[in-house]
Amino acid sequence: MNIKFIKKSFPLLLIMAVFSVIMVFIIYSILNPQKRLPVYNPADVNPRLVDKSIKHVRKNHKIADFSLINQNGETITQDDYNDKIYVADFFFTRCQSICPVMTNNMAKIQEEFKEDNAIKFLSHSVTPVMDSIPVLREYADMKGVIDSKWNVTTGDKKHIYDLARKSYFAVLDEGDGGDQDFIHTENFVLVDKKRQIRGYYDGTDDEEMKELIEDIKLLQQEYSK
Repeated sequence: MNIKFIKKSFPLLLIMAVFSVIMVFIIYSILNPQKRLPVYNPADVNPRLVDKSIKHVRKNHKIADFSLINQNGETITQDDYNDKIYVADFFFTRCQSICPVMTNNMAKIQEEFKEDNAIKFLSHSVTPVMDSIPVLREYADMKGVIDSKWNVTTGDKKHIYDLARKSYFAVLDEGDGGDQDFIHTENFVLVDKKRQIRGYYDGTDDEEMKELIEDIKLLQQEYSK
């Protein structure tokens, strides 16, 4: 083959090769889109889970500001979760049914992300009068809670129940947070750095816990771009 012809053709061949690589990448991206977690707003969730005052909301839902007391007697607010991905749940220390399984699973997820300071956990007692600070401290010690990562909290009952019903959409029943009101849910709720809900998981199901771990990693990738 003529050497001059090869030299003249080389730039064109190079361009064609680069173009081919780009096209292959584009086609692969179209056929294999990267999974992105949905953002849940009230209108996207089972209506039975959503307070009737906000069922119509289709965008911009965020977890409301909160003020709770943790296992060390410290006040915990949204500021403690700024720029964090976190998993929230609702429990009570005397529960002998789903709560022990849920707490053990939360501990496993804590272990998975033990070295990542951007991942945290937040548990709300649904019997805050019974779950005093000393009770929560003992419970946290028994369950292997790492204080810097996981807040096990008590507080005003109406405030906690409003969070469950109007922020996290974690329970099916209605109520006013009064003395006779009681919620019990197996839901874990994944919240992103913008205070948006990105996923719901059955905290008693091992397969869903695996899914939760993978979804947390997806969120990490989302924020690494």
